[in-house]
Amino acid sequence: MALASLRPLQSRNFALLWSAALVSNVGTWMQTVALGVLVYARSHQAGWTGLVAAAAFIPMGLLAPVGGALADRFDRRRWLIVTTLGEMAFATVLTVLVATGHDQPGIVIIVAFLGGAAGAIGFPAYQAMVPDLVPKEDLLGAISLSSAQFNLGRVVGPAAAGLTLIHHDYTLTFAVNAASFAAVVVALSLVRLPKPAPVRGDLGMFRRIADGARTAMSEPGCRSAIILISVVALLASPFIALVPVMSAALGHGAGGTALLVTAQGVGAVIGALVLPTLAEQLGRRRVVRGALFLLPLLLINYGLSPTLWWSLVTFLLVGAGYISVLAGLNTVVQLRAPAASRGRVIGLYMMALGIIYPIGAVLQGLIANRTGVRAVTVGGAVILLVVLGLLAMIRPQLLEALDDVPMIVPTEELP
Repeated sequence: MALASLRPLQSRNFALLWSAALVSNVGTWMQTVALGVLVYARSHQAGWTGLVAAAAFIPMGLLAPVGGALADRFDRRRWLIVTTLGEMAFATVLTVLVATGHDQPGIVIIVAFLGGAAGAIGFPAYQAMVPDLVPKEDLLGAISLSSAQFNLGRVVGPAAAGLTLIHHDYTLTFAVNAASFAAVVVALSLVRLPKPAPVRGDLGMFRRIADGARTAMSEPGCRSAIILISVVALLASPFIALVPVMSAALGHGAGGTALLVTAQGVGAVIGALVLPTLAEQLGRRRVVRGALFLLPLLLINYGLSPTLWWSLVTFLLVGAGYISVLAGLNTVVQLRAPAASRGRVIGLYMMALGIIYPIGAVLQGLIANRTGVRAVTVGGAVILLVVLGLLAMIRPQLLEALDDVPMIVPTEELP
């Protein structure tokens, strides 16, 4: 099964960027862990820790459409180099602040937000480049490998951060992250892509975003993927934020949380490697639809797990199912979005996930305070299963649009 999953790495351009992104992602996770530890050590208040996490995450939801519009306006490779250099600059600022003792929580949060903003406006360009890095038949494998790379970073990065933080060496941790961005810049300088299509017209930012939204809503596959990721983000994705609460409900603390997060990451890597082969054998649409219906069933089993060890097994499966949904829907958007609008459509897709997931996490967290985390996890999964079933009966075309055949969008809709 690994052959189809690893085949995208035979493409030189993708292999270069994938390897560099893995290095950078490990550095990013090192910084993420260190930021939380640093801010809590300086403030002794959990609220500051939550704020620094939100500061790094919120820009993705708010600025992804802007990043998508810029990705369609400029040469994507060059634009990604610029934004990566921006991320490197803010990571360097953090390093200097810590080294000089000017690391008050408020200042650290502002710099973390600016670094997150640089990443948010650059990431749609990376996503929009992927179809130009591999043959069409390897696109799902490429997106799955990118997901596996993210989850490998989530496993390796915190472990590496633990080694550097044994002696509270925050400066070294942030310096490693700053240096890791150089790998992406070097890889991008070596990548060779087709010459970008000329951009017609000189529309303003909001007009370009609005035109991208109209294109996304007029293309059945893109519209379905955005609607479905919104539903999943609201009802299923909050399980990620509630992992510490589930660990506590199982009678374990931080150690249980670490084990669960690791299990999810391992499951996601396994799912990402298996997904392309299943798609080749069964068809992409069938696999994506199957993953959508399988995910809530896996979450129900996770929510009902009586012990930590059984939770680890079920959570590993949840990780595989969840990454299959995300990679599958992302692939639909990549394949179906017109090339000239791909960045903006991807930006809207990312915005739906980035904004609705925190809302769902807050809502389910508040409900869990009253009903318990098990009840809210199972309840959200049951509602998701019911919604998907109703859509299959009432709006079957929504799920049928999750295939590889792009709709021809009138050229006047593409500025």
